[in-house]
Amino acid sequence: QVQLVESGGGLVQPGGSLRLSCAASGSIFAINTMGWYRQAPGKQRDVVATITSGSSTNYADSVKGRFTISRDDAKNTVYLQMNSLKPEDTAVYSCYLSQYTTFPRRAEYWGQGTQVTVSS
Repeated sequence: QVQLVESGGGLVQPGGSLRLSCAASGSIFAINTMGWYRQAPGKQRDVVATITSGSSTNYADSVKGRFTISRDDAKNTVYLQMNSLKPEDTAVYSCYLSQYTTFPRRAEYWGQGTQVTVSS
């Protein structure tokens, strides 16, 4: 009953910037965490950045200092600002949301993903 739709992916040169957006819709009432994950071909899906309902943020070491996660509660949207992009950042980026149903139970949702390609 929750849908996540990512946008903003594309082709960018090394050193460039890109901003991803994830709009959530449906039965949203008790968000715990939203975040971004990525998966490159032949590799597992890894966390990139997360933000909690209390606005605490965490980043993978590989993106710390380059990426910034933020959210707009009024729009139920989470963003990922990506600066100083490297070829190693090439992956499918997926949006994640977890919310409480009946505490302490939680439900998890995933978007379909958006392709980010960093290449000259």
